[in-house]
Amino acid sequence: MLGLFRATPYIWGMKHLARRHFLAALALALPAFSVYARADEAPAFAPVPADHVVEADLLFLRRPVIVFADSPNDPAFVRQMQLLDRYYPQFEARDVILIIDTDPATPSALRQKLRPRGFSLVLMDKDWKPMIRKPLPWDGREIVNSIDKMPIARTEALEKNPAGR
Repeated sequence: MLGLFRATPYIWGMKHLARRHFLAALALALPAFSVYARADEAPAFAPVPADHVVEADLLFLRRPVIVFADSPNDPAFVRQMQLLDRYYPQFEARDVILIIDTDPATPSALRQKLRPRGFSLVLMDKDWKPMIRKPLPWDGREIVNSIDKMPIARTEALEKNPAGR
C-alpha cells in the first residue's frame, strides 16, 4: 500500500505534463485555423495605386481620397499615410477608396485630370468631383468630418437614419 501512495504524485505529474503538451499543440494549431477563417473574409482596407483604379467602375460607389506625391519617400507623403493609418475602419464605413499616386514620370488618368503639384491631398465625393484640396498632410479625423459634411454623404446618412431629420 505504501508503494501506491508514492506513485500517485508521479501519476498526477504525468497528467499535468500531458495537459501541457496538449495545450502547447493546441496553441501552435490555432494560428493555422485562423488563417483559413481570414481567407473567407473580405480583404482589409488598404491604399490602392492610381494606375489600378478605373473611375467609371467606381462612380457613385466609392468616395475617393487621393494622395499625390512626387516620390514615395516624400516626407509629406509618409506623414500623411501615418495620419490616415488608424482611420481605415472609419474610411471603410464611409465607402472611401484611398488612392495613392507617387509617380509623376508616368502620369495616371487621375494625375492628368487633377494636375497636382508636388504633394497634394484631394477629397472627392461619390460623383468623383473634387471637393477639397490640401497642399499639406491632413489628420484623418478632419478628413472623416469633411466627408460627413459632403452633400451625398448627408443624403446617405438621412436614408440610413430617417429619424435624424
